[in-house]
Amino acid sequence: MEQKNKTKTKGKNIVAIIPARGGSTGLPRKNIKSLAGKPLIAYSIEAALKSKYIDKVIVSTEDEEIAEISRRYGAKVIERPKELAKDITPTEPVLEHILEWLKEDEGYKSDIIILLQPTSPLRNSKHIDEALDIFLNRDYDSLLSVCPSSAFLWRIGETFIG
Repeated sequence: MEQKNKTKTKGKNIVAIIPARGGSTGLPRKNIKSLAGKPLIAYSIEAALKSKYIDKVIVSTEDEEIAEISRRYGAKVIERPKELAKDITPTEPVLEHILEWLKEDEGYKSDIIILLQPTSPLRNSKHIDEALDIFLNRDYDSLLSVCPSSAFLWRIGETFIG
């Protein structure tokens, strides 16, 4: 995928990474469950592809069905090693694996990483571009979008239970 607006991105390479494990235990196969006629992951892929700034859209998965669906919707798939596809695997090593793969296999060095969780189907390209406009035009080193929650949490010792 070609850079869409190199001037506005100040010459920066921007990659969207969508981590999509196949072995979800809370809601099995959640990343490819159908929502309004499309697999859940398709919404994040489409939003990233429509962004006016993003160079590459990468899905990281160990699951062949998720990989096939992701390719069908236009994402590049990087196979995630099984040791990075466990319930307790943090996101950071997954991102590091992708960035290292891109550098070694494609000679691509990203300057900005957009982490898009496939479980946020209401986020669209306008939201992504608005966030990137803020990020690119201010002196930030990171940006996080969140939404209010009225979830009630219990805590036992150091463990939160929702």
